[in-house]
Formats: sequence, structure tokens, C-alpha cells
Amino acid sequence: MTPQRVTLITLGVADLTAARAFYARLGWQEHGESQEGVAFFQINGLALALFGREALAADQGRPGAALGSGAVTLAQNFATEAEVDAAYAAALAAGATALKAPEGVFWGGYSGYWADADGHVWEVAMNPFWPLNADGSLTLPE
Repeated sequence: MTPQRVTLITLGVADLTAARAFYARLGWQEHGESQEGVAFFQINGLALALFGREALAADQGRPGAALGSGAVTLAQNFATEAEVDAAYAAALAAGATALKAPEGVFWGGYSGYWADADGHVWEVAMNPFWPLNADGSLTLPE
């Protein structure tokens, strides 16, 4: 088994009910493994979890720790600029905070940023150098 992998990303949230509702408005569907205190979403080869910040700090062995957000960016790549624009608009319509509207960027692609209610930053991007697989997943070119 390769050590170079990620299987689960967990986002600490202030209000799990509100976070669940936001991601539902984005069109995400919770997995059946979700429970009262944690929401799971199956995504291309890994899972995303939403977990209360206080519970997450306790689970990490750091009860009472102030967990931050915004230092990590999650990204969704798309095949076209129009798809990026549509995803950005959908996030804002679902209640996301606009950080940077999609635009051409110095490296030759097109990207924008939004944040969820807990400050978790998402990038929506089109990278002309990284074609996507049919299921939307990314395999870096050789």
C-alpha cells in the first residue's frame, strides 16, 4: 500500500446542522454511514467528513484547542471555464462567501475561491495542463 495517499478529509465545523444543510444545497448527498455527530460524503476515491470543531479537537487529544480554518484549500477542477463559473455561482447561491471571482491566472489556467460558513476555502479551477478523467477525478500527467 502506498504511503502517498489520502482516504478521508475531515472539516471541523461550528454548527454541524448548518454545515450539512450548506453541502446539501451544493447538491452533495450524505452517505449512509453518516451519524448524528458526523456527516460523510463519498467522493472520488476518498471521503469528506463534517465534524463539530469541539468534538474534533477532543478526538485529536486536544480538548479545548481552538481549531482554525483557511490554511488549507480544497479544490475542484473542471474541464472548462464555463463549468468553473457555474460551480462558483452554485456555491454562492448555496450560501458560500465569495473570496475571489474566477479569472485567468498566471500559470495559464482559470480559477476562483469561495469559503463555506466555517471558513473552509474551496478553489474551483480549470487547468489546461491537467485533463480530467471521465468521472471528474484527476491523475497528474506523466
